[in-house]
Amino acid sequence: MPNRFDSIRPFDDSDLSVVLPKLFNNKEFIDSIVAFKFSAWPRFMRPTLGFFTRHYIIKQITKVKTHRDFQRLVEPYMERMINTTTESFTVSGLDKLDLSQACLFISNHRDIALDPAFVNWALHINGLDTVRIAVGDNLLKKEWVADLIRLNKCFIVKRSATDRREKLSAAKLLSEYIEVSLNAEQQHIWIAQREGRAKDGNDITNPAILSMLALNKSKDLKFSQYIQRLRIVPVSISYEFDPCDINKAKELQEVEREGSYDKPDNEDVRSIVNGITGQKGRVHIHFGEVLAAEFSTAKEVAEHIDQEILQGYKSFSTGPVAAKMLSIDGVTIDKNTKESEHYTQAAAEYLQARVVDLTKEEQKKLLSMYACAYFRKMS
Repeated sequence: MPNRFDSIRPFDDSDLSVVLPKLFNNKEFIDSIVAFKFSAWPRFMRPTLGFFTRHYIIKQITKVKTHRDFQRLVEPYMERMINTTTESFTVSGLDKLDLSQACLFISNHRDIALDPAFVNWALHINGLDTVRIAVGDNLLKKEWVADLIRLNKCFIVKRSATDRREKLSAAKLLSEYIEVSLNAEQQHIWIAQREGRAKDGNDITNPAILSMLALNKSKDLKFSQYIQRLRIVPVSISYEFDPCDINKAKELQEVEREGSYDKPDNEDVRSIVNGITGQKGRVHIHFGEVLAAEFSTAKEVAEHIDQEILQGYKSFSTGPVAAKMLSIDGVTIDKNTKESEHYTQAAAEYLQARVVDLTKEEQKKLLSMYACAYFRKMS
């Protein structure tokens, strides 16, 4: 039966019999898996690897009958990624949350795919339900990418609309879908605090996100009552190392120099792959408390979320070390224990290696990215 949310909702179990065969018969999808999994192998072997990969995927996917089956299929790959590309993965704040009711998790945004993936993993390893994930349609230019993402409990944020009326209609539909997911279907939701990653390291919530969420508010409810009804939980995501830091620095410098940035084709896909495969060091996820204060405007809510995210943010050694490399006075680096000395040295070596091939202006952008949250926490 047609649903008014069909154009944006995640796929449900009834969609799997149609979507899964489309995926494993898509050559570009298979080629992407081969390029990712066998990147060190000679290119001339890729057609053969593609043949065997496709048959392996078909064998695995025939076992998938439900979304939960699909998530079980993905779990080992997520676990392997964490074991091979992070030094540690830690979580705090979950023990103080009542998740018997669905919550709207709003986090800072540093990585396209890993931010919601790590939030989901934090919930999963603690025996909790995972989230439905908001994904911009700018990432879904290829049909197989859209299919894969919607298989993984993702719903679509339509950012490509150009007409003002079309934009408002899409925003209203999204607002309604989020509210129905939370209160009628009791499904947790994850959404980023802003459109696009905070490439400069400055995690600021866009009040327009909160205004969008309130579009579905009935006239008899006060704004503050509706915000409380959404059960918003600020989430802080902290990475010791950012695998995409060099590309972010170059983009920021180009914007400063040229006034704009001409994004190459498939850059978002490359950023996703770099984020997944690159070394991230220590990763920490902190869950704040459900927003319960009285708010009059979207700006007030956004500012409160910013405070909570900053408070929960874990400043690793890369922050003060980057500030020191920028020759900023008053920076204190902890070297009181062998552990702190080890991490300080590791941060220095990492950052020096990352900036060695950059221009002076790009070096400053990269180091400022790491130093930003450190300074905000110190102020």
